[in-house]
Amino acid sequence: MVARSQLIHTKLKTRIAILGGGPSALFLYKKLVESARKDIEVDIFEAKQELGSGMPYSTEGANKEHITNVSDNEIPEIVTSIEEWVQTLDDDYLRYFDMDKDHFNEYKVLPRLFFGHYLNAQFGLLLEKAEKVGIKTRVHFGARVIDVSDHEETGKVAVRIVGKAIEEFDKVVICTGHKWPDKHEKKVDGYYDSPYPPSKLRLELNHTIAIRGSSLTAIDAIRTLARSNGKFTKLPDGKTGFVASETSPDFRLILHSRNGLLPAVRFHLEEPLLSMDSLLSEAELDQNREENDGFLSLDYVFEKDFVDLFKDKQPDFYAKIKDLTLEEFVEKMMDRRERKEAFDLFREEYAEAQESIRNRESIHWKEMLAVLSFALNYPAKYFSAEDMQRLQKSLMPLISIVIAFVPQSSCEELLALNDAGRLEIISVGDDSEVVPEEKGGITYRFKDEQGEEQEVYYRTFIDCLGQPHLSYDAFPFKSMFENDTITPARLRFKSAESGEKELSEGNKKVKKGEDGHYYLIVSGVTINDEFQVVGKNRKPNERIYIMAVPYIGGYNPDYSGLDFCEEASDKIVDEVIRTIGVETVVN
Repeated sequence: MVARSQLIHTKLKTRIAILGGGPSALFLYKKLVESARKDIEVDIFEAKQELGSGMPYSTEGANKEHITNVSDNEIPEIVTSIEEWVQTLDDDYLRYFDMDKDHFNEYKVLPRLFFGHYLNAQFGLLLEKAEKVGIKTRVHFGARVIDVSDHEETGKVAVRIVGKAIEEFDKVVICTGHKWPDKHEKKVDGYYDSPYPPSKLRLELNHTIAIRGSSLTAIDAIRTLARSNGKFTKLPDGKTGFVASETSPDFRLILHSRNGLLPAVRFHLEEPLLSMDSLLSEAELDQNREENDGFLSLDYVFEKDFVDLFKDKQPDFYAKIKDLTLEEFVEKMMDRRERKEAFDLFREEYAEAQESIRNRESIHWKEMLAVLSFALNYPAKYFSAEDMQRLQKSLMPLISIVIAFVPQSSCEELLALNDAGRLEIISVGDDSEVVPEEKGGITYRFKDEQGEEQEVYYRTFIDCLGQPHLSYDAFPFKSMFENDTITPARLRFKSAESGEKELSEGNKKVKKGEDGHYYLIVSGVTINDEFQVVGKNRKPNERIYIMAVPYIGGYNPDYSGLDFCEEASDKIVDEVIRTIGVETVVN
């Protein structure tokens, strides 16, 4: 016979489902475990057979040759540091990744698969901690979520898993990670919608390959393709060289970039763990919104979370930029980059970064740009439509280039390929077009730097623009459309005249709302500050939260990195605990 106290205990448990088991889920679960609430139960649904690694740090997103662009000292604390974890590992395992526990360097980047194993180990430690504090956790591997349905009348959320019975939960957090749309891959020979999983690019290709984009995603593709068609060597002067294989004498790679630029090189970061503590406070952000009809001013954030940070750190640089508008600053920084040939600038920045690392001195304006990106991301939902357009058109292109932080070994390989005549980059502008061909491959249409129309055929094409921000219509859980649980993310125009003008000129992303205001439709779904989805009634849903990268990009334009995973997890778990209320169950 079950005791009455045990029945009460079971009834009072709040069931929480985490959909996905990658890095976002890891930080979320960490916060739940740290709450030590005995009145919660957690179910984790992961499509793969491993927790923690997600797409970027598993074989879905990496081969042995792929590396992180962060080091141990830049990673938010989980349970143990990587340096501590390394000491527990077998020497043979470490040798596979060319590592040695006696010479571990917390400032060096890591093989991505190795880092994925670390995240998996941290998840295991968290599961152990959860058991000790009394948080029951069920992990479901091979569990692919196909639908989520909210039931306001019962206060429950139904989760449907392939081949399983529907389960109901009190709270659901969507952490389903990256999603690469299927467009032409497997339909057009030689066309790849993304370079992931990278194992598919282990191809001998004795011809020129077109790559769209020049980001870290493109570098992933380059590192794999180069090893499949040649080998890297150490030259007498210590530099890296590249020799094509006998079977691929005509192997070449051409990067097609909108601005013809390569990303910036990793340097010494003075304050690697980004934190809201050094940025505008919520009170200051709220005050600015009160003074601006509810809108947060992009210029205000740019001034306070970027320009003013140089007053003490770099007075000379501050004097040069303090009177510049955001657009003028971006133009100044981009002009220097665009005046030089891309690989010449890359070599200069590599040398500059090496000196930065050697002297343990930051390149302040680049580091502060990373801080600004972090600061802009969370409150971006409060920008006016006009400011979001400015952000997307002007600042984000600069941020995406400068804070990529390409690791040194990747730089050395790119330079070796360029020196060997195997890699080049061309500018294709904003209106370039990739046309899939029935015979296979693609035709690239673009205007060259002289404004001349070009059409070039390539047998192999790889789209490396990175994780796209997906539209509201692409949201995977269809029941959430049917009961208006989710709505398209949108931003109101501050000026009705601006919105009306955009609409009259045919901007399909601009709509006139039922309230008479004009709105810019941005990617993904509407969420609030606590990452709760917002329904048609414009009220946040206390049962469903979302951290899935592709579907919150409209309100989080630079959602990336473990630091943001940590910040978002803090917000979500604080709100989950608040809505659960005072703990009523005691074992």
